[in-house]
Parts: sequence; C-alpha cells; structure tokens
Amino acid sequence: MKTISKLSVMAALAASLFMASCAGTYYVYDRPLEPVYERPVAPYGGAVWVEGEWNWNGARYVFVRGHWEHARPGRVWVRGEWMHTNRGYRWHRGYWR
Repeated sequence: MKTISKLSVMAALAASLFMASCAGTYYVYDRPLEPVYERPVAPYGGAVWVEGEWNWNGARYVFVRGHWEHARPGRVWVRGEWMHTNRGYRWHRGYWR
C-alpha cells in the first residue's frame, strides 16, 4: 500500500513539473507592431483603461485589445512592455501596482 502511495505521489510530482515547464517565456526576433484602434468611451465613471496585451498562442504573439476595468483602490495599472534581451524580445505583461 505504501508503494502505491509513493508511486502516485511521484507521478503527481512529475506531472506538475512537466506542466510547469510548459509555461515559459517566449522570444521573438523583432517586436510586432501594435495595431492602431480607437479606444471606446468609458462605460461608467471611474473606469480604468487597461492597455492591450500580447499573448503567446503557441506559435506567435497575438494582440488582445485593451478593455475597461473597475478601479482598484490604491493601485494603478502599469502597462506591459517589450523587453530586449540577448535572446530577442519578450513581452512583460501589464499588472496592477
């Protein structure tokens, strides 16, 4: 019984390590150009515009348009940015600070 328990724990650990390795940082040679679009009017007072983001779809970065969110008291939205490294460019996601 203990052997089965140990094997199942080891299998779960191996699976979690495999899944963790799937999420990663992806690099591109050139930064993609951000599409130009018109920001919609705020749907309510105090709305905060969250700039568009670049998401990796498994083959390339695709742009996801910005959106309005409720303000978070004491926090501000920090826009994402492309960071240049010796491996190329990578997208650093925006976040609430």
